[in-house]
Amino acid sequence: MAARRGAVEMDFIIDQVQHLFQCRVLWSEGRPCLEYDSEEELNRIAEHVLAEYDTELLDVFFTAIASLPMDE
Repeated sequence: MAARRGAVEMDFIIDQVQHLFQCRVLWSEGRPCLEYDSEEELNRIAEHVLAEYDTELLDVFFTAIASLPMDE
């Protein structure tokens, strides 16, 4: 578990999530939106953010949306 050192910048959390997980961050009107591939991945990301930064996923991201399958 990470040491708590006061408030962590949301940009730092967003960067760490992008680095550690296969996800994308989309921006809508200046607000970050998390795009994820599966419910399992979303749960892992949410658990990581809560454990490491003591904050809820939707306190960091405006919303979380499932990726659409690629058209062939």
